[in-house]
Amino acid sequence: MADDLVAGPDGALRCGWVSSLEDYRDYHDEEWGRPVHGDAALYERVVLEGFQSGLSWLTILRKRPAFRAAFAGFDPEAVAAFDDADVTRLLGDAGIVRHRRKIEAAITNARATMRLLDRDGAGGLDALVWSHAPVDPGSGPTRLADLPAQTPASRALAQALKAEGFVFVGPTTAYATMQACGVVNDHLVGCAYRDGGEHRPRSQHRLG
Repeated sequence: MADDLVAGPDGALRCGWVSSLEDYRDYHDEEWGRPVHGDAALYERVVLEGFQSGLSWLTILRKRPAFRAAFAGFDPEAVAAFDDADVTRLLGDAGIVRHRRKIEAAITNARATMRLLDRDGAGGLDALVWSHAPVDPGSGPTRLADLPAQTPASRALAQALKAEGFVFVGPTTAYATMQACGVVNDHLVGCAYRDGGEHRPRSQHRLG
């Protein structure tokens, strides 16, 4: 389909879900599908993908600086210590998505992340997430229609996260996290950024 790949203002072909908005373009070019490591960074992605559920990803991108401020830079140790007063504070913060279950899930998931870090030999959230990377990633998707909402691997990851005490991590959220962290590379074949793309300056929107 003609919309599977679209040319940006620089002439480079990108995955067709990228709109003309700079927020989406920067996220696609600089973050999405790029390998992410580190427990705090992976915790951040899990939390943001959970908050995105039912909303536009653009909403999350534009609120991300406020999310980082509200959740102590997504330091899981700091967030794990949040209490009822922090929940009340967050519910009053117009800069983030004020959804009680998602806020409470972020705190619960910080505590689960810390338990993984504290457990001898567990390897932390990083090891858990990356243990679900495909052994054979294949040649890559060629159409937007090839991109699944969930996969057997994301269902296994969701189950593994829940077994460790994580919440609000269904298989669709787990797959979105895998895409965001580069556990899977779902840039379409022919996308200029599938294999890293050209060098671009860091954007103020960048996560890592």
